[in-house]
Formats: sequence, structure tokens, C-alpha cells
Amino acid sequence: MRDGFIKVAAGTPRVRVADCRYNAEQIFELMREADKQGVRVLCLPELCVTGYTCGDLFLQDTLLWGAEEGLSTILQATKSLDLLTAVGLPVQFKNKLYNCAAVIHKGEILGVVPKTYLPNYGEFYEQRWFAAGRPMDRMLELCGQEVCFGPDLRFTCETMPNLSVGVEICADLWAPKQPSQDLALAGATVILNLSASNELVGKADYRRQLIASQSARLVCGYLYACCGEEESTTDGVFAGHDMIAENGALLAQRRFGSGLAVSELDVDRLVYERRRMSTFQTTPEDKFISVPFSLKPATTALTRHIEAMPFVPENAADRKERCEEILLIAALGLKKRLEHTHAKTAVVGLSGGLDSTLAILITALAMGMLDRPASDIIAVTMPCFGTTDRTRDNAVELAQRLGATLKRIDIGEAVQVHFRDIGQPMDKHDVTFENGQARERTQVLMDVANQTGGMVIGTGDLSELALGWATYNGDHMSMYGVNAGIPKTLVRYLVSFMAGDKGEEDPRLSAVLEDILDTPVSPELLPAVDGRISQKTEDLVGPYELHDFFLYYIIRWGFPPRKVFRLAQQALGDRYDRPTILKWLKNFYHRFFTQQFKRSCLPDGPKVGSVTLSPRSDWRMPSDAAAALWLAELEELA
Repeated sequence: MRDGFIKVAAGTPRVRVADCRYNAEQIFELMREADKQGVRVLCLPELCVTGYTCGDLFLQDTLLWGAEEGLSTILQATKSLDLLTAVGLPVQFKNKLYNCAAVIHKGEILGVVPKTYLPNYGEFYEQRWFAAGRPMDRMLELCGQEVCFGPDLRFTCETMPNLSVGVEICADLWAPKQPSQDLALAGATVILNLSASNELVGKADYRRQLIASQSARLVCGYLYACCGEEESTTDGVFAGHDMIAENGALLAQRRFGSGLAVSELDVDRLVYERRRMSTFQTTPEDKFISVPFSLKPATTALTRHIEAMPFVPENAADRKERCEEILLIAALGLKKRLEHTHAKTAVVGLSGGLDSTLAILITALAMGMLDRPASDIIAVTMPCFGTTDRTRDNAVELAQRLGATLKRIDIGEAVQVHFRDIGQPMDKHDVTFENGQARERTQVLMDVANQTGGMVIGTGDLSELALGWATYNGDHMSMYGVNAGIPKTLVRYLVSFMAGDKGEEDPRLSAVLEDILDTPVSPELLPAVDGRISQKTEDLVGPYELHDFFLYYIIRWGFPPRKVFRLAQQALGDRYDRPTILKWLKNFYHRFFTQQFKRSCLPDGPKVGSVTLSPRSDWRMPSDAAAALWLAELEELA
């Protein structure tokens, strides 16, 4: 439960049609198994106490008495379990029969929710036996307990305020206006669906799409439990398709046979997303009855997969598609800007590093979209004190293979004159020594753009902007920053994708891209040692895969430091030890806060993903905000 995580399950018990005693035993055994696995919220199938396929037996008193007796047995057998469970059974109320979910916890029935929409088409005949649920007289006596009855119940956890549970039953989800809509808008963060959906060709895929999309629309966790293959097969087959989804992502599923689909929901993440989205309009909670319950606070062991590189899809096919889409979006953004400004050229400072390589590749794509020659790209290489032969040669080769117009402008002499003017010793390799070179390069690019009637294309990426790893009014500045929405971990994959894409068309271009990928990330602002790069960025600011992980969860999801640290250990603990992760997380927060002034005046650039730091769109932050609260939380972990 700590950090907003709650372990949940959707399960299918074994059943015998109309054998309530047997079914009750199977249900409480499955509940005990769920409890052993640390589950705290469990959804079971529709009418699982009796079996869904009882037909006209539902009208028999014997079956109804057996169902209530079965529920009593379940309550008695599980009264020590700290487990909120939704159990399906028929319930008689005021001379009508209802298809219901009994929500139980520690031997107590918290409430009974009747099904709202009863299917009566095809193979379904529920209106033959059941009445539709609607708000009515509240109290019902069941298993010797006075309990709330109605479709408008919401179960709220007193010890975990962001955990609020709503219930709908099978076809309720398939209806045009689902009960879960109003439940979510009234505050329910987790929806349980007790279902009996038979198997047809293609139906499982549709079911997955329905569950995932509903969880995305409602920004909720969605548990779907379906009855299984022990149901009557007189006219159909059920497969026990159990699913757990969260905000559009399918976290776990199982199909065929009995058992549990288990995962963890992050209810704090769901609440953050709802808070962030102005389109998520809440409704007055007084339209629903809030039924409280309490779970014992505990740390939830995580089994859900945490991607080490959240910006980079793990699946190769998905990664290829992502690369194609990002390159297209970025190139379209630049295409529009070139058209609008009537720029005669696009000027790119080409260093032989990853970022400038990606920038010129995107620029080449944009020029192709405009049916303009690659020679309209002015690639400027500006060697200085730290430039190595490797990066210089790669920059030259890359420009030539793309067909860009290459300019080589050695800025060493100009920088030395500037240093003499301001009294900067050449042997003092401080921030002035580094930034003087970066600003001279930017001045050259701007002036070349003026000479050629062009515009300067920025090369800085999203990770550098987060860390402030850019010289203010140096590489920080451009006329359009094509990489501004692309994190460093993804930059590498984009260049790699282009290397593979160009392999057959131009093997030499592919080869130079591969060598650039193998080159250490460096601004090359300090003198080389024995012809090799002496200044490696990740030695100074930390590994970019860590920083991109931090960036994603801090900015996209608003997670607090303690939670970011926990997830980083879960995802990257096999590569970095605890002190290393903590060190660079502190460094990230420190730099992120102190460097906001650079982000407050960024050039235009296209947003390509869910995270961007543009001051005009997604991120507004005062430049003089203090990081004290965030750093203090991390100090407690030291």
C-alpha cells in the first residue's frame, strides 16, 4: 500500500452449476490463495456462487437459499482475511430477483450491487429471471446482516484514501452509458467487473480492447473476472478470461482454467492524472453512498514490470514504429517552420556527436518533404581545443554522405582573442573556458544563418534541458530546436534506427552513424588527451538512463522522490547499487531546480512525446523555486 501501490487480482474459481456448497468452498480457497499472495482487492465472476448458467433454476427457492448459505460459508471461512472481495450471486429483494455483487471484507458484507443492464439477446436471457438494478430503498437483510443495496455504492478505504472501489457487472460495461462512468467521476479509482462473457471467435481481442480503453477513459484501475469452463456448455463455452488494466495498459491477464491474474495498481498515479486533466470533470459525491472499510497498512511487493527505459519501447517492432513516428513529427515541425520563415538554408552545428547527428538527419528529412536539395543544409563543423580527429572526421563524412553544404570554421583563434580580451588564462579550464567556446560556436552559427538567409537548427535534447546541461545563450539557443522533446536514451535509438534504415541504400552513411553511436557523449570543451575525448558527460552529470528514468516519473507522473527512488531500484537495481541511484537522483533534483532559468526562455521546438519542458506548453515553473522539500525527502533515505 505504500507509495500508492495495492496488490489486486481477478480470479476464476472452479464451479459446479447449481452446487452452491461446492462453489463456496472453491471461492474461499481462491480467496485464501489470493491473501497468501498479498492481494488486498479481489474480483470474482458473475453469479459464481451458483454458476452463471443455471437458467430457470434461478427462480427456485432452493437455489436462492443455497446461494445465501454459500455466501454465509464464505464469510465465516474468510473473516480473518484482510481482503476486499466482490462475489457474484442472485439476491432476492422486495419480490424481485437481482444479479448482484456482494462486496465483503473480514466476514462483513459491506454492500450489495445489482446489475444495471440485463442482456436479453442472442444467447442471453437475463430479463427472464432478473430485474434491473436502480437506486431504491437502501437496506437489505442478507446472511443475517443489514447491508446497503443499490448500484450507486462506492467503497472507500480509510487507511488508503486514494483507493475507492466501484462495481459494475458484465454487460454494464458493454452498454452505451456505463455505471463505471459515474462511479469514476464520483471518485472511484478502481472498478470491479464481475462477468460471464462466453467465448466466440475474436471476442477475446475485443474484450481486451474494451477493458483497456475503459480504464484509459476513466483513468482508473479495472479488474475484470469472468466465469470459466466448468459452466454449462449446453449452448456455449466460457473461458475464465481475467484481466487487470490501468489507465489504458493491460497489466495482467489469464484465460482458460481456474486461478488468479495478479498485479499491482498504482492509485496515487491515477489520482495525479485525474488532478492534472482539466477534462476529468468530477460529479458530486452525494449521488453515491460511500461505504468505508479499512485495510491494514503494509508495503506492497511489486511484481508489475517497470521498464528501465520508459521512453524506449522494449519490443523491437514497437520501437521501430516509435522511431518512425518521432522522426516524422519532428521533421514535419521543422518543415512548417522552414516554409513559414522562407528560410533559404538550415544551419546545423555538426560536432560528430549524437545530438547534432540526429538534428541533421531530421533536417534532411524536412528538406526532402519540401522537395529541396540537401545542399540547402549548411553543416558547420567548428573544431576547437577539445575536438578529436574521430568526431571531426565523422562530422565531415556525415555531411558529405547527406549531401549537405559543409563549412569548416576553426574557432580556436577567435576564442583565444576573446579570452585575452576578458583576461581568461588559457590554462584555467573552468566554466568560462568551456562556455566561451560554446557561445562562440553559437555566434558563428547565427552569423552564418544571416549570411545565407537561413535559420539555426538547435541540437540540444530533452535530457540536457532537464539537467541544464547547456551553455546559456550558447548551445542553449537556436531558431528551432528539433530535439527539444526527445530524451537522450531515445536519441540513441533514433540514430541507430536511421543507421539500419540507410544500411542498404548507403553503407558508408550507415557506417559513420554506427561509429557516432560508439563515441562517448561529450561536449569536447576540454583539451583532448592523447587524441582522445577527455570530458565524458555521464562521468560529470551521471548516467542518462538514470536521468531519463527520473525525468519520466517526476515530470510525467508527479511521483515524489521516495517513490521515484523505489521504482529506480526495481527497474535498474541490477545495473546500479542503491548509493549510486540515490546520488544521481539528488543530483537530478538539484540541477532540475537550479537550471529552470534556461528552460524559461527556450526556442520553439516540436513536442513528440508525453513529456516536454517547453515553458509555453507542458512545464511552467518559477526559476527561483526551492528544491528543499524534495531533497529533504531524499536525505531521509540516505
